[in-house]
Amino acid sequence: MVSVQLNDNESIDKMLKRFKKKYERAGVLKEFRKKAYFVKPSIDDRLKRSRGKRRAQRANEERNS
Repeated sequence: MVSVQLNDNESIDKMLKRFKKKYERAGVLKEFRKKAYFVKPSIDDRLKRSRGKRRAQRANEERNS
């Protein structure tokens, strides 16, 4: 669980900004979206391979630029 405490002389906006950063880094929303529905293992593997190919292609393009 992500939590932050309001420091002395700190505005609520700054505290909210710190909370959002912690929330993002913890991967809470990403995990929730991942568990929102079931994906068959075969489809999951296929998606992982295609993501890896795209990542490798982008890295290759950056090296050649």
